[in-house]
Amino acid sequence: MKKRIISVFLSIVMAAALTGCGGGAKPANDNVNKTEGTGLKIAIVTSPTGVDDGSFHQENYNGILSFIDAHPGSTVTPVQEKSGAIDAAVKAVGDIVVDYDVMVCDGYQFAGIGEIAADNPDKKFILVDTFPSDADGKEVELDNVYAMTFKEQEAGFLAGMAAALSTVTKKVAVVNGIAVSSNVNYQYGFMCGVNYANKHYGTDVEIVELASYAGTDMTGANVGGNYVGSFGDPANGKVVGDALIKEGCDIIFVAAGGSGTGVLTAIKESSAKDYMIGCDTDQYDDGVNGNDNVILTSALKVMGVNDKRVLETISDGSFKGGNYILGADTDSVGYVSDSSRCQLSADTIEKINKAYELIKNGTIVPADNFNGMTPDNFTGLDAE
Repeated sequence: MKKRIISVFLSIVMAAALTGCGGGAKPANDNVNKTEGTGLKIAIVTSPTGVDDGSFHQENYNGILSFIDAHPGSTVTPVQEKSGAIDAAVKAVGDIVVDYDVMVCDGYQFAGIGEIAADNPDKKFILVDTFPSDADGKEVELDNVYAMTFKEQEAGFLAGMAAALSTVTKKVAVVNGIAVSSNVNYQYGFMCGVNYANKHYGTDVEIVELASYAGTDMTGANVGGNYVGSFGDPANGKVVGDALIKEGCDIIFVAAGGSGTGVLTAIKESSAKDYMIGCDTDQYDDGVNGNDNVILTSALKVMGVNDKRVLETISDGSFKGGNYILGADTDSVGYVSDSSRCQLSADTIEKINKAYELIKNGTIVPADNFNGMTPDNFTGLDAE
């Protein structure tokens, strides 16, 4: 796989802003898909949940809305393929490609759009969380496709540290949707962060995994963890959340898309003082629970800002396709540390920030699905 890291010029550092892209901010789509514009005609295709999922898709959608705010002649139409089937997702793109200038495709289901993109060189594609593949399933780079994946393991690492340094019961967990690489990366990163805090700060925290919900990755390997089995099953998400709370977990990192809303419900209904760590976006607003808030912090993938930046290059004619992996070194992952948007102590934030700098300079390299390391033996575990 050809890997290139592109420098991203962002107006935020680590976690700070992103409140406008967070899970609690509902998409302001009153007119964006109704008015014929003079700028770019954009479609955002999601599967299986829509642009109001409070997480992954909504973050990308809000990035497009931000672009439209600056270019009011442009429009966006959300298109939801609800089945989640890979063939159906690719077909959904093919069915509408002639009608739009830009197709923003969110999720691993859309890797197969490579052939569609090759057949439509006058169209631009933004592919999020996967790289394009050809008809034979081979990864390709295309001039009209900007594909971005992220080092979820780095954001997950920060979430793991936050959990380990904040738990009272000394039991924490991560809940995921399906064991695709991005989700396994989050899981392994979280586990690395907990293990790092245990080693360097004496937190002595247990990571709880329910054997009946262990995940199987794309190669057929058992990766453990707690997998709902879907990104669109809140009911089963609540079952998993309830089971982990019963096991004594008081902090749960949730990277499960729409299924995560069920875990959030379980936490809100718990009689104990339990917290969730949000994923992809700042989900603080979703955590309101009476007079309290159950969101401890959120791990971030800076997708919306990157979506907007790529749309700007399409608009000004400087677009360049390619497959890019974005991480801490370009401030494309992080966590929420704003005291008005998280419930971390100042000491915890200081410790996480110190580790973040070690991730940025390559001293700490968390385990991911395919880098050959494990959460118990990753590069930088011994780093101070």
